[in-house]
Amino acid sequence: MRIAICDDCAEDVQSIKKYLVGQEVGIYFDADTLLAEIEDQGKRYDLYLLDIFMESSVNGIEQAKKLRLLQEEAFICFISTSDDFYREAYDLYAVQYLIKPVQEESIKQLLKRVEKEIAKLSANKEKNFIYSRRGKSGMIPYGKIRYISSSGHTIFIYCTDGKIQESTGKLSDIERQLCGNTFLRCHQSFIVNVYHVEGLKGSEFMVGGEWVPISRRYYAEVKKRYQEMLFEGVE
Repeated sequence: MRIAICDDCAEDVQSIKKYLVGQEVGIYFDADTLLAEIEDQGKRYDLYLLDIFMESSVNGIEQAKKLRLLQEEAFICFISTSDDFYREAYDLYAVQYLIKPVQEESIKQLLKRVEKEIAKLSANKEKNFIYSRRGKSGMIPYGKIRYISSSGHTIFIYCTDGKIQESTGKLSDIERQLCGNTFLRCHQSFIVNVYHVEGLKGSEFMVGGEWVPISRRYYAEVKKRYQEMLFEGVE
């Protein structure tokens, strides 16, 4: 696994790095250097361990917001001396939030969880959704679908690249084809990919920067599955 540690305290960095034996680790002491390598050089890591408080750089929360724009699927773990930013971490879909000094067992659990999530995303990418519109057909990997909506007999497929594909059909038919642990029917007119949900507020999911409604009929079930997803791999 490729892991980036961004922390301006060398002692803390070395303390964490010793728990990452066998992993490919990149070390950064300021956010600007890491973000520049991602944006300008196309550098990518599977997991980012971001310190929230950094004196000579933007804080970890602001760094994560920029990182999300550059690498939407990245797994982010915040590291801090307090839990004051837990709410912000949740909103940014952080996979974990660790309090310093970080313990070896916490790192082991984190790696286990991320490895499971990567395996699931890889499996989803191998599955494709077949759609058709006006006699033409197309194929979209499951992992690239954020959510699906319907209006009448027209289906709108919202993808991670920002494109919206149209298909002819009924959402109930798509529900039978897709829905399970990954895709959830959350409304009469919406199906979401739970692994692209960035947050839950009231009766709405945040998906790709947009709010998707959750109806009362589906609320209890989808909230339960969303919470299960957040804590998958945590023992």
